[in-house]
Amino acid sequence: MLSRFDADYSDPALNIDPYIDEVFGELKSGFLELPRGDGFVEYQTFQAGYEVLKRATQGFAHMNPAAVLDAVREAPIVFVVLRSMLGFTPSEWADAATERSGVPIDQGTARTLDRSVRLTPLTPMRARAELMANRIRALVETACAMLSEGADPETDRGLRIHRLDKVDTSAGLNSIRHIAELGVPYPVLLYERFLGRPFAGHRDSVSEHVGAIVEDAVEAVLSNAGISARKTKRAERIPGFDQAPDFIVPDEFNPAVVIEAKLTEDDGTARDKVARVQRLRTLRDENGLDYDVVACIAGRGFKVRRNDMRRLLVATEGKVFTLASMDQLVPMTRLREFVTKPL
Repeated sequence: MLSRFDADYSDPALNIDPYIDEVFGELKSGFLELPRGDGFVEYQTFQAGYEVLKRATQGFAHMNPAAVLDAVREAPIVFVVLRSMLGFTPSEWADAATERSGVPIDQGTARTLDRSVRLTPLTPMRARAELMANRIRALVETACAMLSEGADPETDRGLRIHRLDKVDTSAGLNSIRHIAELGVPYPVLLYERFLGRPFAGHRDSVSEHVGAIVEDAVEAVLSNAGISARKTKRAERIPGFDQAPDFIVPDEFNPAVVIEAKLTEDDGTARDKVARVQRLRTLRDENGLDYDVVACIAGRGFKVRRNDMRRLLVATEGKVFTLASMDQLVPMTRLREFVTKPL
């Protein structure tokens, strides 16, 4: 049997099922591992911030904004501990602070501040410009007030859920002290984890790195072979393409190879990405061109629907590469025409 890269997909008698099985066999789920990223916070660091906050509040007896602000300046990771107690994203915290204090804090500023804290979690804050200092103060004052108040008793429990109606914040400082002094029963911990998903915040913060795994692998192959390529930017408009592929070799003015590099753990998203590749093939045929349409994929999302993989194989004429078969990317496509380094 011919390899999937050499099979004739225009042959109506071609049995594509073995090739689908082959690609499925190469695809591995990547959800168990995440990039650490620069802003990952180790537990020991988080715990150190928690202890600083606990001392500053006298065991959570008093959420005095001035004392808590001093704690944040001493150990910036306290800022993240406060946000974790609230259970808010940086943007949500900024919205709450803007509403309560009248100090405007946009989402970009909130995310940037949160990241800068995670990058230097235990390095005392330097003096900030007045505007940023006011924003930090507004955020801290809002956190202290909300954590002291707890969940809004006026919330209709039958229809809505208050975000502070959690085991540690539902009754304000009383519930925080109870948890801090007695520890959290395991079922309660599990329930809170169920509501929040383990590593959800970290996954959000490194989402671009997660999606770049396949792109990085393609770039490494091209670089090792000395192949010049045009890597497009997100939402970039490229003449001749109504949706820009991730890579064009050698460039968009005379393309020989276009590459879509995609990772997904979700089958619905995989279907959308297959449609993108099909569109590239349609554009090529409509314009009477002969460049290779290549798909480089990863993630369990692509191994759910056999018909989607069939469409992908037909659209690329078998040029579907996984992380396991990336070493075949150059020899099995027209990329071999642009090699300038010994492989």
